[in-house]
Parts: sequence; C-alpha cells; structure tokens
Amino acid sequence: MSGLEIGGHRVGSGHPVFIVMEVGQAHDGSLGTAHAFIDLAADLGADAIKFQTHIASAESTSQEPFRVKFSRQDSSRYAYWQRMEFTLRQWQELAAHAGEQQLVFLSSPFSVEAVELLEECKVPAWKLGSGEIMNTLLFERILQTGKPVLLSSGMSNWQELDAATAMIKATKVPLMLYQCTSKYPCPPEEIGLGVIAEMQERYQVPIGLSDHSGSSYFGIAAAALGVASVEVHMTLSRYAFGPDVASSLDPDGLKQLVKGIRQVERAVQHRVGKDAMAEQLSSMRTMFGRSIVARSDLKKGTVLTKEHLSVKKPAGGLPPSAMPQLIGKKLIRDLQKDTILSMNDAVISSVSQ
Repeated sequence: MSGLEIGGHRVGSGHPVFIVMEVGQAHDGSLGTAHAFIDLAADLGADAIKFQTHIASAESTSQEPFRVKFSRQDSSRYAYWQRMEFTLRQWQELAAHAGEQQLVFLSSPFSVEAVELLEECKVPAWKLGSGEIMNTLLFERILQTGKPVLLSSGMSNWQELDAATAMIKATKVPLMLYQCTSKYPCPPEEIGLGVIAEMQERYQVPIGLSDHSGSSYFGIAAAALGVASVEVHMTLSRYAFGPDVASSLDPDGLKQLVKGIRQVERAVQHRVGKDAMAEQLSSMRTMFGRSIVARSDLKKGTVLTKEHLSVKKPAGGLPPSAMPQLIGKKLIRDLQKDTILSMNDAVISSVSQ
C-alpha cells in the first residue's frame, strides 16, 4: 500500500499517524481567533491545521439553506459564508503563521476560485469533503495541480467512491481516503471503524478517519487499527459559538487525543518477542512465582506426601511442577515451616536409601 508526502510528512503504513486539527468555521470570521487556533494546535502536538475556504459568490446562492439554523446575526447561509471569508493576504498570513509553528497548512476549497486562492498560499495538498465528490469542475482543477488529494467519504456510497478514486488514480495524483460519517455529532455506532479495513483492501491507498463524534475515543481506536491519519474538529470551548461545537474537541480533549494516539503507536510498533520479554521480566517472575515449601515443621526422616508440602512465593526454589519428584522421598534434615526446598541443598533422598 503506497504512502504519500504532505508538507514534508510521510503518511501511510510504517509512519506516524498524521494528526489534522480542523478549525472549519470555528473562528467565526475573526482573523485573530483563526491565528489563536494555529498556536493551540501547535501546542497540542498536531501535524497539520486545516481551515475551510468559502467564497460565497463562487459557491452559493441566496437560496442555500442552513444545515443547522444556529446564527441570529446572519440572515442567510450566503451571508454566513460572506462573514467567514478572509482576503488572499489574510490567508497567506495564516499559512505563514502555520509554517512558523511547524504545522502543515491545509484548507478545503469549495469552489474553483477558492482553489486559485489557496494555490497562492502554496497549500501542499487538497482536503475535499464528500459533498464535493460530484463537483467535476473542482475535481478537474485540483487534479491539474498534481498535489495529493485527501478525500473524505462522509456522504458517499461505494459507487461514488469507486468512481472518484479511479479518476484520481488515473492521473497518478497521490490519494488518501478518510472514513467519515457526515453527522454532527456522529453517534458511536455510525463512526464506521469497521469500514476502515474494507476501504484499505478495496482501494489500496492510505486510509484515515475524519471524526465528528466530539470524543477522543474513536481517533485513538482508529490509530490502533492502523489508520494513516486522524482528523478532528477543534473548539476553544464547549460554550463557543458555531454549528460544529458539539462535534468538536476542546483543548483538553485534543490533548487526550494526541497523547492517546502517540501511546498507541508505541504499543503497536514496538514488538517484543515473548521469550525476550520473559527474560526482561525475570526479576518479576521470581517475585510473583512460587516455590515448593514445607507446609509445617518436618523432622529428618519424614517420607514426604502432598500433605507435607505447599507452594508459596517467591520463586527461586523447586517449582510447583517438581512436586511429583518429591513425593515418597525421605528428608535428610529437619525443616522448619515455609522452608523452600531445593535439590541443590540436598535436603532429600530416596526412601530406598
């Protein structure tokens, strides 16, 4: 399964999970807030920061309905997109800031005009939502750039994904697919972790998880399943304004996500053989193992039976498996209760002697 490179990061099998923190519209049209998200993502250990580039006049009409009627200040969805717009110079400043913070700068375009704007910002790859999978004009322009495509599957069926994947592969453009369900927030039973292996087998490209659950659990679980990337929405607070807050992670949740993914990576990638591990744990094996001991005070000459013996911690003497070898043997010296029996101490001899 081939990998790809995104802004200097190798992404795919054998490489660290590429963690993308999605701002989306959480900046609510504030350039300062957008910059604050970049600093937060860097502090939390993200690999990439992702925005959305909306140009109202290029992607929408005044008839576009709200997905969720959340805004008291915007008379229409079109007006909301207008309020979310930044100028080319402002987008370039955001991209530069991300670079200064060692973050890959990404933004999803929703029109050909947005592609042209982001080309000026030198984005290294294109993240596309599943709502754009049938937008052939947008697809064609993106593929002309030759940059990697990160395609979400949120609203797509297999036939649509097959067609889009075939079109992208035909151009030799690097591709990563994201398992995603376009519900906000998405319930656990619809996250689709069980689809990841099927997507890997079907398309033979790196597979990521784009998660809208508002929880850190599923991104961490996806890392254990071997995904190449995890993308989650960010919010500064659970009390923040915007349509995606319920499906986003706050700073504490984002911190937990990153820590969990990196810990899972270590657990999956570092494979220690059972024999080597047992050798490393030899002191623990002694501490928690058991030896054969005298159950009570025993006199010299006692012919041993099971009733004379017990097994107790620590290990180091005769192991419990040696019990049959002792039965019927005669002690050659007195033993106090809990004395560990050892062949090396010559405490036993056969009855025949």
